[in-house]
Amino acid sequence: MHAILYVLSAVFVGGCNRDKAAAASPDPQSSATPATVAKTVHPAGPELHVDPARAFQYAKEIVAFGPRWDGSKGQQRMGEYIQGKLKGDQVEEDAFVADTPAGRIPMRNIVAKFPGSRDGIIVLGSHIDTNYPLRNTSFVGANDGASTTGLLLAIADQIRGKKLEGYSIWLAFLDGEESIPSDTPGDMRWVSDQALYGSRHLAGKWAQDGTAKKIKAFILADMIGDKDLDIQRDNVSTPWLEDLILQAATKLGYQSYFFAQTLPGLEDDHVPFARAGIPVADMIDINYGYNNSFHHTTQDTLDKISPKSLQIAGDVILETIRLVNAGGEVQSTKQ
Repeated sequence: MHAILYVLSAVFVGGCNRDKAAAASPDPQSSATPATVAKTVHPAGPELHVDPARAFQYAKEIVAFGPRWDGSKGQQRMGEYIQGKLKGDQVEEDAFVADTPAGRIPMRNIVAKFPGSRDGIIVLGSHIDTNYPLRNTSFVGANDGASTTGLLLAIADQIRGKKLEGYSIWLAFLDGEESIPSDTPGDMRWVSDQALYGSRHLAGKWAQDGTAKKIKAFILADMIGDKDLDIQRDNVSTPWLEDLILQAATKLGYQSYFFAQTLPGLEDDHVPFARAGIPVADMIDINYGYNNSFHHTTQDTLDKISPKSLQIAGDVILETIRLVNAGGEVQSTKQ
């Protein structure tokens, strides 16, 4: 992933090193909610699957742009690439200028909207930037940014032109996720108010214009192209939504890839939306390589990700959407 913040804790999940420790201040509705026991929900609408080869190809094409840190030519090409793949779709650009320790940097979120038959929205998100402190290296973020952006584009291919039997689906390509703590090369600190620029801007915008009240679920995908896939449960996420993700994975026979561990706290692009009162889930595999050795290093290359992992994550996301459409949030019960 690229920019994921971890909450500093005395206990480290799986013994892996966290290079982005931060004291997150999660939304009480998401993190402090008691654990839930989700009742079996019968999915609504036709079953959909991603094309894993296409998702991987998109990731490959994105990696070919090279580093894509904010303010770079690679990031400019990245935006043009996404717009080109979504040509003909309903697309809105949320452009803004972020005040960062490295100066004022133009950024933009790109949101593709696919209308459904019911009033309400399900948002799928991915960050599109690469690590800023590594901008003077060959870091290309194959897993941390490219894999999930490619996955969202592949999901767009599956829902494009279809009559969606349920809520509208919006794809949010989020800018400025990675921390920009200073303009000093190699400064890898994670500072909460110097990261998540795009998600904070978009969540604030949606809270002001009333969109947030219409969003039934926000599902963030981050670092899920890892060949050794192991997606952790995140206790900052909304419990009933993560319960539905597990139900979807179990239905598809992928439960062994999900939630063997629980993160003590994670600050990622889902947090600003949780603070806006939106149910959120962060689908993330934060343990990337032995002892997390690939994360935020130049070893985050295309050979470390796989179409199979993209298929697992993509199909589970699409199945979770069917469960939300079936009223899964209503049928989840607190212990």
